[in-house]
Amino acid sequence: MNMDKFASTFQNFGKSVSSSVTPFAARSQQWIKEQTGNAGEKTELPHDYIELETRIEALKQTHQKLLAATSQYANEAYDYPPNIRESVVDMGKSISEKVNLLSKASSASEAQAAITAPPSTKPQPKTFSHAIARASLAGSQALAMATPQGSTDPDPLSQALEKFAIAEEQVGQARLQQDEQIQGRFLAGWSTTLNQSLKAADKARTAVMNARLSLDAAKGRAAAGGRHEESYTEPQRRAIEQAEDVFVEKVDEATSVMRNVLDTPEPLRNLAELAKAQAEFHARAAEILEEVSKSVGEIQMEDETSYRKAREGQ
Repeated sequence: MNMDKFASTFQNFGKSVSSSVTPFAARSQQWIKEQTGNAGEKTELPHDYIELETRIEALKQTHQKLLAATSQYANEAYDYPPNIRESVVDMGKSISEKVNLLSKASSASEAQAAITAPPSTKPQPKTFSHAIARASLAGSQALAMATPQGSTDPDPLSQALEKFAIAEEQVGQARLQQDEQIQGRFLAGWSTTLNQSLKAADKARTAVMNARLSLDAAKGRAAAGGRHEESYTEPQRRAIEQAEDVFVEKVDEATSVMRNVLDTPEPLRNLAELAKAQAEFHARAAEILEEVSKSVGEIQMEDETSYRKAREGQ
């Protein structure tokens, strides 16, 4: 084996490893010195750069906090009551499907069959409004089936509960539509800003910090032993100049990246979509509930009138 060739190869390998490890080691040592208070004067970052960093941090925290709250819109059952237990039959068909089947029933057995009809392919949604709708329709049917045979007067509470069930299902569907809009027009946009744009800004800021640590490490090595700048060697001066060039370059790059992130109107546009989706849902829900409130109120007034007449006739 040619030992001279082996020694030369090993030496070149050592130089290659040293060139890649030494900058990291130098930065690490400089960071430790700064944390323990043993470093010299730190290179200051430009005031404008520091302001941009502050704004980027505020924007990132805003995205993280609001996404933590609004991510619930991606969970269908976020308002589903935890204390109720619904069976496969309960979740089998929509309220409108059940009401349609019940309207065609001509006997109690047919009505029961309509309620327990085989489930649809897709289970019904688990939302608060849908749960209220299913409970209301079940109550309506229970009261209707308990009505004495031969009675020609439908149970008013049963009638009202059926109308209320249909309305609550409509509210639930409107809520699901709202959630879908928020997922596509808000959550997707803010998640992209957080996971891509702000992450790119963080990466650029990390590059600035590394460049600053490398620059201060070069200055520290040159000033070791209390040497003044005029006594630095030429290699030390070149190392400092090169580190300064890299530092300025990284600051410029990070400044550009952060400004682009801060200047984009996308987060505000997404927030407007969130507010719009909520407004549309609440307006639609109010419309549905106002209509059913009138219908139930009319049934209630008729029932009150019948009740008073019955009392007066006694």
